[in-house]
Amino acid sequence: MVLEAVMIVVDNSESSRNGDYQPTRFEAQVDAVNVLFQSITQGNPESSVGLMSMGGKGPEVLVTLTTEQGKILDGLHRTKKKISGSSHLKTGIQVATLALKHRQNRSQRQRIIVFVCSPIEESEKELVQLAKKMKKANIAVDFILFGDLEDESTQNKLQAFNDAVKANEGSYLVVIPPSSKLLSDQLISTPILLGSDASGPGGAGVGSSNDEFEFGFDPAMEPELALALRMSMEEEKARQEKRAREEEEAAKKASLEGVKEEDEAGGSGSKDSQGDKKDGGDKMDTS
Repeated sequence: MVLEAVMIVVDNSESSRNGDYQPTRFEAQVDAVNVLFQSITQGNPESSVGLMSMGGKGPEVLVTLTTEQGKILDGLHRTKKKISGSSHLKTGIQVATLALKHRQNRSQRQRIIVFVCSPIEESEKELVQLAKKMKKANIAVDFILFGDLEDESTQNKLQAFNDAVKANEGSYLVVIPPSSKLLSDQLISTPILLGSDASGPGGAGVGSSNDEFEFGFDPAMEPELALALRMSMEEEKARQEKRAREEEEAAKKASLEGVKEEDEAGGSGSKDSQGDKKDGGDKMDTS
């Protein structure tokens, strides 16, 4: 799967205390962050994940990019004690962008995943301008909207951002309504974990129909199986691509060796010809 550097931004605003998502909005995020971490690092062991919060007095980098899940868990535990205030979406994304610049492996694709469960104070114009900068910097931005869904302005602002930032791959907006299922279980069947095959055009929404999902069943009903199959398919694809590259390199090497042998043979023939001429000349001088 893709080699990534991912900053996950959690919403620890006062709204995250709400209990409409089991057991609370913040605890639902904790579980979902763990699922995201496992999916990203299992997909590619060299991918790294960082953690931020955007509530309270302002955004805070809790964990810089790492491959150690224990650090992420510790960061989430510390954030639980700092639930307050409102979210600072624009500043949070800007800080996450700065954190991604410190990634050790420059070949990692940059990505930001933001949980939103509170009203957005920034204007749509501000967010669209920021989205264009993210697109120019080739940074994918995913939103997980799962609270205050009755406030249409929140979703409209995120949709405007998504429309402006979206490129050929990545940058999804998923909306997850309250349900008897855990937030993490519903997240597994979204494009954020499964890619564009998990949803229809635009990448927004939750889950997909049987016709849209390539494995022939509803991933919303079997989210863990869907993720396992998807990862297995990606691994097989990577193996096939590696094998194709090796075969191509072997063919090129064989071709180069053939050319070298022909050159050597041609050079030997030329020397023999020159030798014959020289011998002939010597004989004429003798006579």
